[in-house]
Amino acid sequence: MARLLRVRLNPTTFERSTVASGTENPKTILSLHPKASSFRTKTMSHSSIPREKLIRKCRQKKKEEEEEPLGGDMEDLFSEKETQKIRRSMLEWYDTNQRDLPWRRRREEEEGEKEKRAYEVWVSEIMLQQTRVQTVMEYYKRWMLKWPTIHHLAQASLEEVNEMWAGLGYYRRARFLLEGAKMVVAEKEGFPNQASSLMKVKGIGEYTAGAIASIAFNEAVPVVDGNVIRVLARLKAISANPKDRHTIKNFWKLAAQLVDPSRPGDFNQSLMELGATLCAVSKPSCSSCPVSGQCRAYSHFQENGSIPVTDYPTKVVKAKPKHDFCCVCVLEILNQESNQSGGRFVLVKRPEGGLLAGLWEFPSVILDKEANLTTRRNAINIYLKEAFHVEPKKTCNVVSRKELGEFVHIFTHIRRKIYVELLVVQLTGETNDLFKEQAKDTLTWKCVDSDVLSTMGLTSAVRKVYSMVEAHKQGLSAAPVSSNRTAISRKRRIT
Repeated sequence: MARLLRVRLNPTTFERSTVASGTENPKTILSLHPKASSFRTKTMSHSSIPREKLIRKCRQKKKEEEEEPLGGDMEDLFSEKETQKIRRSMLEWYDTNQRDLPWRRRREEEEGEKEKRAYEVWVSEIMLQQTRVQTVMEYYKRWMLKWPTIHHLAQASLEEVNEMWAGLGYYRRARFLLEGAKMVVAEKEGFPNQASSLMKVKGIGEYTAGAIASIAFNEAVPVVDGNVIRVLARLKAISANPKDRHTIKNFWKLAAQLVDPSRPGDFNQSLMELGATLCAVSKPSCSSCPVSGQCRAYSHFQENGSIPVTDYPTKVVKAKPKHDFCCVCVLEILNQESNQSGGRFVLVKRPEGGLLAGLWEFPSVILDKEANLTTRRNAINIYLKEAFHVEPKKTCNVVSRKELGEFVHIFTHIRRKIYVELLVVQLTGETNDLFKEQAKDTLTWKCVDSDVLSTMGLTSAVRKVYSMVEAHKQGLSAAPVSSNRTAISRKRRIT
């Protein structure tokens, strides 16, 4: 049977797969990414164009796509007059209206403490990613009390950092902060003081590098985050997709043009402050905005009222989260002498990569679909046997096994339904020595009593599970929790 050759190209690789076809001659089907849709369905004889020429053509197409303008409404930059007016208005407004936040200092307080200031900006900016300011404030204060300088942080363990971070979510941020601090201290060259060198530090991207360099070291570099994009999109009435990489690149150009060379840090903070307060996603306070006179979106609205300011930037439809199901078994080990509650709880450490890396949780199993109680318990029994050689009613006496309820927890891209049960056992024979604590550097699980568990830094989902256990032990109702009350969007708040 004749076959079709499917070729997928990029600038450096040439991948080929074959598919069966009813035609007599092999043909090449091109699949170019990201915008070459005209090539996607084009068929031609694979022998009619030399392979080298075909690759050159693809590379040229990609180059043209990368260099193409980002859309008619983004081609023009600010005029010199606009730039000077916006700088002056924003700084005057910021000097009077900036919020009193623990990571901000007046300029006269910063001299001689630039490295400490850089560390403070770094910690605050990482914490503020996808997290509300009010939530971050208390975490920031506690963090600085424990690790007031980068040298103090570099001596911490990942477990200590995770415990301090517990409840903020996106725990990879905490790990990168720790790894970055260790990297800077190990190199013994001081805190990097330019955006280009800061970006070489683990976990510091273009935005964070710009914030640190401009605020702590007075380097005239821009910052672009969600708040800044909203302000710039409305100033220029930009309707392009704010998530598109070409569009984002152009926002960086606009921000770079505006940044004030004499007070770059204050100016960058003024843009972020404006986006977080007056230039809000919904119900912006345009009448109080210091740059409403230069705002094209506001001008268009005043002229005809048909396009509200909130239409900028374009709303991007979020991808639907993946649904999965998790059965959690809170395994409590009682003393042999007593059937009373008050034993030790088994905690398992998650793998060092992936979601919630390196954090502690109760034993659990992820299911790809919803399951009944019998199926869930069978899955848990298999896990306990494989992980700990614990088999209910065989290697241990089951004191009680109780279904406590369920709730929904939302991660960035996952909507997880969590079923919770409490399994209370007494180990027998050789199994009684199973849970002796391991060496710290190889620890993947451990047993802790209720006092230790109550004080550990646990994720919000794990804390929710344990609160159901405590409610059960106190004889309170542990009915299923309504998902619309517990499923909190991380974009708004991480608890």
